[in-house]
Amino acid sequence: MKLSRLLFCLFLLFHVVNGSAQEKDLHQKIMKMDSLLFEEGFNKCNMEALKKITAEDLEFYHDQGGIILGKSDFIETTRKNICSINYKPIRKLDKESLEVFPLKSNGKIYGAIQSGIHEFYAKEEGKEPYLTSTAKFTHLWLKQGEKWLLKRVLSYDHRGPEDAHKNNIFEDRSTVETWLRENRVPALGLAVLKDYKLKEVKIYGELEENVPAPIDAIFNVASLTKPIVSVLTLKLVNNGDWDLDTPVSRYWTDPDVKDDPNSRLLTTRHILSHQSGFKNWRWENNSGKLAFDFEPGTGFNYSGEGFEYLQKALESKFGKPLEVLADSLLFQPLEMKDTHFYWKNSVEEDRFAQWHNSEGVHEYQVVKDTSASAADDLLTTMEDYGKFAEYVLNGAGLSKELFQEMTSDQLSENSGIKMGLGWELLPNLKGNEYAILHTGGDKGVFTLIMLLPETGEGVVMFTNGDNGNKLSFKIIEAYLSLGKQITGKSN
Repeated sequence: MKLSRLLFCLFLLFHVVNGSAQEKDLHQKIMKMDSLLFEEGFNKCNMEALKKITAEDLEFYHDQGGIILGKSDFIETTRKNICSINYKPIRKLDKESLEVFPLKSNGKIYGAIQSGIHEFYAKEEGKEPYLTSTAKFTHLWLKQGEKWLLKRVLSYDHRGPEDAHKNNIFEDRSTVETWLRENRVPALGLAVLKDYKLKEVKIYGELEENVPAPIDAIFNVASLTKPIVSVLTLKLVNNGDWDLDTPVSRYWTDPDVKDDPNSRLLTTRHILSHQSGFKNWRWENNSGKLAFDFEPGTGFNYSGEGFEYLQKALESKFGKPLEVLADSLLFQPLEMKDTHFYWKNSVEEDRFAQWHNSEGVHEYQVVKDTSASAADDLLTTMEDYGKFAEYVLNGAGLSKELFQEMTSDQLSENSGIKMGLGWELLPNLKGNEYAILHTGGDKGVFTLIMLLPETGEGVVMFTNGDNGNKLSFKIIEAYLSLGKQITGKSN
């Protein structure tokens, strides 16, 4: 029995590895065919190269140029429209967008579907090549003996250079609002950052039924409060007024854990990287009291309690409420005039994005906090939080060394997650790029900030519905150059 099970496992392993190797070989083969089609053929106007890799009954469907049927018409149209104009078109493949899917019969590969995004540049004498358009494409390749031939082409979603970074669904307001209704998300706010600048702020949908959301809509952003407090704390560290590794017990200790020796080990570094040892909230403990589940620094557990603990220590040392510290170090310098830790008379409720359940029903009543929490419930607008995002992309006023610490993994290698100081990390993207991010979620709320420090890109999204997370991948893919790689890593 043991031998037969071993043989069965080896059989499965062989086929999994063999299948994976087959698909890797196929990807390489299609990449080679793509190179022959464009780099050897199209880019050089080499008609002979094109003839060798196209099927006689080729079908070409273009969303602007119409239909071409047959190899001869394809070659002639390419010669006339591409190779006889006063500049040389050059095609470049967005390799991150490329996908290859095998076509099989009886376990053998007989073809492949290739899809992706490519860019077209004009090359004129004496000038640098300049972008003329982008497009999506789908190719059907068929294997005939040892040869691969291009059988079908779909070329679509052509855009001019001014629209190259845009995604249709977010540019067409009526389409977006239809999509929001389909997902039962009443309102969506977006802040888009490019080249280290806040470029766009957009609001779609409704605060509640029949109440359109204004551009200065106020959202409760849930745990997107934490990045604000993290950067605030790091600014105090940068100024020499606070230390990451001094036990916070020097300034404050929660009465629930005053007799626990772990309280004398807890540092700000532990708290910002969620290694405090606390559960998210103390009410999750059977006692209802705060308690350590493990020694600080020896494990990971996301904790709002940790941030509120830090808040008490900061307030004790500086003799000022959290909101006053944030106002002087962040909100006033960044002109975040519509950002508050809790409800005040100055908060205009008629601008507030009311909370909705997964059915899109305004079921949840607003909880109007009267005191600040470092972990949750910040009230702000898209423009204000976009200013904060821009500030972080540009270094957050921190020294280079401290910014690097903020964006470096603080956890052990086997933790299964990468966590900086106040930010989750997505490392090892294209080149030296990495992402820092945070999400927020409460009843009727989903929010996200994701920033790419190397390329100066970022997105912030706010929603007022339980289904808001259903929008996040599409937004990341629409506005970040490495969006598809990011969402692929997140699956």
